[in-house]
Amino acid sequence: RRDAIVAKIKESDAPVAGKDLAASFHVSRQVIVQDIALLRADGHDIVATNRGYVLREGVSDMDIPTRLIKVRHTVDQLEDELETVVDLGGTVQSVMVNHRAYGKITADLDIRSRSGIARYLDDIRTGKSTPLMTVTSGYHFHRIAAYSKEALDEIEAALAERGYLAELMPYEDDFQ
Repeated sequence: RRDAIVAKIKESDAPVAGKDLAASFHVSRQVIVQDIALLRADGHDIVATNRGYVLREGVSDMDIPTRLIKVRHTVDQLEDELETVVDLGGTVQSVMVNHRAYGKITADLDIRSRSGIARYLDDIRTGKSTPLMTVTSGYHFHRIAAYSKEALDEIEAALAERGYLAELMPYEDDFQ
């Protein structure tokens, strides 16, 4: 069944819902969730999005759509911002600030799940550090990857709806 799940996800042009997989294999959705966990443990790069499962195997980094998005929020809103991205199937690849004295400062994040968010926030707390965004009054950029440009559009719209999107300044046009 697990090989068939991988094949079904791989063959699909769109995310495959867990309930559809469950119906196809005459099992519960919980069984599918367990199968996906085991497939991930075996090394399959299966991503859960709000629309279903996507397989990223065999896709080079050049094939994955990315977008640099400027945002602004408080430290208290950080978890919600990151959850908005990953819940819609995005990966927060990096964070970048444009500091007036130091220039562009970038840090890799590679946050692709709620558990990744929890680890990141725990690292911030236990390291007695503050997020990079604090040096620029909450303004920062994220390089976000997703399985399609439409998914990136959806992520950007959700961030705008939550009030997190920030307007690019004329001198920031070259950041893209």
